[in-house]
Amino acid sequence: MAINSAEHASVGTRIKRLRERAGMSRPVLAGLLGRSSEWLKAVENGRLQPPRLPMLLRIARALDLKDLAELTGNGYAVPVSVFAGEQHSALSDVQAALTDYRLAPPTSPASVRHLEERLRQAWVVRHSSPDHRTQLGALLPDLIKDAQGAARTGGDGRRQARRVLAGVYQLADFYVAYQPAAELVWMVADRALSEGYAADDLYVIACGAWAMTQALRDSGRWEEAIALARTAAEQLTPYLDRDATPDDWRGIHGALYAEVAYVHARRGRHGDAWANWEKAGATARALGPRYRHTQTSFSMPVVAAHATTLGVELRRSGEAVRAAHSFDADLIVSVPRRSRHFIEVARAHFQREESVAALALLDKSVRTAPETIRYNGYARQILHSLMAKPPSGMRADVNDLCERVGLAS
Repeated sequence: MAINSAEHASVGTRIKRLRERAGMSRPVLAGLLGRSSEWLKAVENGRLQPPRLPMLLRIARALDLKDLAELTGNGYAVPVSVFAGEQHSALSDVQAALTDYRLAPPTSPASVRHLEERLRQAWVVRHSSPDHRTQLGALLPDLIKDAQGAARTGGDGRRQARRVLAGVYQLADFYVAYQPAAELVWMVADRALSEGYAADDLYVIACGAWAMTQALRDSGRWEEAIALARTAAEQLTPYLDRDATPDDWRGIHGALYAEVAYVHARRGRHGDAWANWEKAGATARALGPRYRHTQTSFSMPVVAAHATTLGVELRRSGEAVRAAHSFDADLIVSVPRRSRHFIEVARAHFQREESVAALALLDKSVRTAPETIRYNGYARQILHSLMAKPPSGMRADVNDLCERVGLAS
């Protein structure tokens, strides 16, 4: 039910009214959002800018809203499901594996070496498959259970088992993201980081910090995200000049600074965003054109793709489009990451009111990896807008693309 009074009320005012209508106290809602009561009060009173889309979605879910227009006041129905995506068919099985708290170790724990190979192959599947979410959904339940079982077992291999388990949680993070299960995103990110600390492995800790930085960023916890990423990167710094240090230590170091750049862009801090992007870029160039970090896809092409994302987040769409034209997107090895890049370029064109170009790039994203765009809120937002106002003579094209993405036309 839309708000009838104060049609032009601010987002903060609407949040307050809807919270009170639901009979929910400020501390309760803040807790559901993973924020402080002081933060929520500042949003409601207009002392902070309105939350970005990911946080608005969390607020809508916490308040059991079906229409984002109740929060934004856009004047037309914007179903929460348009942005939130759908629940993947294997999510319940993955969740069950993650939340099986029976502590007894298995009678015959899986070989850690075998688990390492299974995890390696799962990463290959994740990056090479257009239907990557379905593929991971089939692999993860047993992989999670077996890795947890191995880590619970004592013995000399327990530390390595914890490293593997951290990697499994890092992989699971890509599966649970952008589904209606925000608590699982936090769970796997926190567990990956915790297993890294338990293994006392700076590299594994850094990989876990990368995933947690994204969770903090999408919750609007800017300072915590930046502090975590920088701390993890700084812990690696003394080792980076040593010949014996693996390149992946340098890769995750660069990926962490790329995330810091992204957080600053979300905040609208142009100088800080590009300074950290330059730092990440210097690392990528030093690693060379053949290098790619498995978990994060950090590489020279992906750093170039990040430039488009920064331009979009900073609302400098011209910079974003120019960045997209500066390199060949086919060099992005990861199929899902390449598909996501096309969505980012589409966002840039949509900001410029270039609907035909945006539609073409979303079509390219679908053809590259349909399970990326199907769960991407920004892509669904653009398509919802194009359904309402399609480019001249292209209504059928919009409807066809929406059908392939899973949106009702």
